[in-house]
Amino acid sequence: MLCQLCQKRVATVHFTQIINNNRVEMYLCEKCANEKGNMNFISPLSLGDFLSGFFSTDIGDSYIATPDVNTRCEVCGMSFNDFQSTGKIGCNNCYKIFGDRLKPIIKRLHGNVEHIGKAPSGFSDSMIKTTKEIEKLKEELNRAIQAEEYEKAALLRDKIKELESRSSGQ
Repeated sequence: MLCQLCQKRVATVHFTQIINNNRVEMYLCEKCANEKGNMNFISPLSLGDFLSGFFSTDIGDSYIATPDVNTRCEVCGMSFNDFQSTGKIGCNNCYKIFGDRLKPIIKRLHGNVEHIGKAPSGFSDSMIKTTKEIEKLKEELNRAIQAEEYEKAALLRDKIKELESRSSGQ
């Protein structure tokens, strides 16, 4: 849509003015809006600019240091900077590559990084519980390996395998 005043530039500002209880709406370019309203307008906000607010350092303990600029997804070639500027992930492998850096952003946007909504039809409550239990056991297994508690790790591995075989047989 063209600016309603100059008819030359693209209208990027929706200007609403109320005079004597009458509402007047105009679609103006930035230049005409600045002249008409004596206001300074910043260029329209891009998705990258919007998302940049979610990358700020005030996310508390979950903040991850600035990523290596050279890190790229080996599948699609996307870098974390590409994601920051577009707000879009290139492929599902990007979630693995940039996962640690995406989790704080997703948590800030959605309030959680774990799906807590409805499950797909056909999923029973026991399948959901088993899946969550397997995830918790895998985290515990990783902690046991880090602590070099190999006997505990072997028991956890066996329990995970048992639960996975039971859940695939349901």
